[in-house]
Amino acid sequence: MYCKCGDMVSARHLFDVMPKRDVVSWNSIVSGYFQIGLCYDSIDVFIMMRHCDVVLDKFSYASALSVCARMRELNVGKLVHGLIVVCGLSKLAFLTNSLMDMYSKCGDLDGARRVFDSSDELDDVSWNSLISALVRVGLIEETQRVFARMHQAGMKMNSFALGSVLKACSSFAGSKELGRVIHGCVVRVGLDSDVFVGSAMLDLYAKKGLLDEAVKVFKLMPDPNVVVFNAMIAGFSRMDTEIDNIVTCEALHLFCEMLRRGMPPSKFTFSSILRACNLTESFELGKQIHGLIFKYHLQYEEFIGSALIDLYSKAHSIEDGFRYFLSSPKQDIVTWTSMISACVENEQFERALSMFNELLNLGRKPDQFTISSVMSACANLAVARSGEQIQSYATKSGFSAFTICANAQIFMYAGSGDIDAADQTFKEMQTCDVVSWSAMISSHAKHGCATDALLLFQEMEHRKVFPNHITFLGVLTACSHGGLVDEGFRYFESMQKEYGIHPNVKHCACMVDLLGRAGRLTDAENFISESGFSDDPVLWRALLSSCRIHKDTETGARVAERVIELDPSASASYVLLYNMYLDAGNESLALRTRDLMKEHGVKKEPGLSWIEIGGSVHSFVVGDKSHPKSDAIYSKLNEMLSRIERVDDHKADTLEFEDIQLEHKESMFNCHSEKLAVALGVLLLPKSAPIRVMKNLRICADCHTTMKLFSRNERREIVVRDAIRFHRFRNGSCSCKDYW
Repeated sequence: MYCKCGDMVSARHLFDVMPKRDVVSWNSIVSGYFQIGLCYDSIDVFIMMRHCDVVLDKFSYASALSVCARMRELNVGKLVHGLIVVCGLSKLAFLTNSLMDMYSKCGDLDGARRVFDSSDELDDVSWNSLISALVRVGLIEETQRVFARMHQAGMKMNSFALGSVLKACSSFAGSKELGRVIHGCVVRVGLDSDVFVGSAMLDLYAKKGLLDEAVKVFKLMPDPNVVVFNAMIAGFSRMDTEIDNIVTCEALHLFCEMLRRGMPPSKFTFSSILRACNLTESFELGKQIHGLIFKYHLQYEEFIGSALIDLYSKAHSIEDGFRYFLSSPKQDIVTWTSMISACVENEQFERALSMFNELLNLGRKPDQFTISSVMSACANLAVARSGEQIQSYATKSGFSAFTICANAQIFMYAGSGDIDAADQTFKEMQTCDVVSWSAMISSHAKHGCATDALLLFQEMEHRKVFPNHITFLGVLTACSHGGLVDEGFRYFESMQKEYGIHPNVKHCACMVDLLGRAGRLTDAENFISESGFSDDPVLWRALLSSCRIHKDTETGARVAERVIELDPSASASYVLLYNMYLDAGNESLALRTRDLMKEHGVKKEPGLSWIEIGGSVHSFVVGDKSHPKSDAIYSKLNEMLSRIERVDDHKADTLEFEDIQLEHKESMFNCHSEKLAVALGVLLLPKSAPIRVMKNLRICADCHTTMKLFSRNERREIVVRDAIRFHRFRNGSCSCKDYW
């Protein structure tokens, strides 16, 4: 009784005081420890049982093999196999099945096959175990041959055998055709209406994206239970692209149908339906479902906990997510990771790092997903030193081998301005997926290395890695920043025709930027009109930026009117128009734009730059004198400025300090926040170290020119990340080649 209830303390106490313990008692303790996950204790009891001269039976050996399978302890499993042979029990089908399960789960398919071939007593479970093992490693043709042999041997294909094989097929990427073959067998033996087989069939088709087939199977089920509904809802909820939102809504309809039929939803139902709410942005419905979760007393289940945190995160109600997290008695690593990821998604990066430190202080062990989320926080803050410390922790803990961690490391280094370290990480990866390639392509694009980005894409195609919409966003960004108009259009067409990827608003914004930077403003405007996103302010804002670059105030005024009409609360549109008029020498229209901004109650985000030195982050605003080393910073800055030849024909983006009167602005050019940060870097960093400065707004023309001269005169590498891209200044030139 105690073992079945999971109370192994009481069970062990009762076992220890027993005057006589038979093999059944020993088996119960071994199995009890295994059931609650204490595998090492289970093995210890098994060893004690042998030393006490207890005659082991088939259940003793089966329990030991189950422990070895879970622990992936192949060597221990082989020792148990040897004991089974010595005891003369190796021919029993019951132990044959346990041995095959152990070998296959430990990755030794040859061992499983040897056990199968040498056994004189095989049942349907034996055949099913071999087929599942073959599917698990992707040997589809061999699976088909064994399946045919099973049929020829007269073995009855029951629901358990077929359902298990279908489950194995659903977990393997290349088993779609085999699944269809088995579906034919299911229909042939009359099990197509069986609930167990039907749910496995649904799961297979849904995971392969074959929803039409899944729906047909669902409709043929005479009396679907909660498991079948769960499989169908989960299938609909897996669709996570923009065009699949209509499909995802079907999951919500199925959930309502479940409730109408009086079926009590399970934790798996709620987990899937919350995901559907996230994908369709049905946040209010998600909150109602949260109420239902409380009604069914499932609010503290781990799957539901992470799904609820994701819901509130995507709804930008992160405080509600925190309240749920703090109230949950089961704060396992899954919920911790979800909460840290929610902080990153809502741009609360410092909070994410603080939570990670708290997690470690509590003695909890993060997993690879936690590490990935925390590195993303470091990437967004551009704090390379903190990212390096987390990378060291990941390496010591064995997480660096995970592709998801290596991908996050690429983002972290690239986001901190160290493209060389990002490139080295990529080259050292054992397995590069589409995220890895996309990360490197995007990183090179943002660092102004358009040629390197396109060469990487060509190599990706050569290696048969299928690109996604993020990959092409990086490719188009590279073309835009490199002025490669013809190449950009070629890739834009290739994305649709060769890869079937429908362009979204970000892809189209890249194309507008590509045409606009090249001076083809009329073509850019026509592209917007034909793109299908003519009501999106992002595209018009990209065109307005190009109008400023090419000093086309007439087109710019018309475009600005359109973008302000679409999004009157966005300060960026007013800033671009203001600076365009100011560049053209029309101060009256510039001031009128600023007045319009005030009338609409729009406030511009203040300019902020920061630099990380020795693990500490130093932040500056324009004319900042709050830093403890302020006097030294200004002294060093004036010294650096005195050594360069000023370039008088560059004007600053003066709206960064809009409250300062026009006649005082010229005196503030040299106090821009990025210049102060660079001066501190020159003061405190060794000459061999690059100076990496991050900025929340675009760098102005005056600062851009000054940074080039700083890099030449001070003989320092300076990297500035602004709101759009990276500028790498070396020997008096910038990586953008002044095409920005």
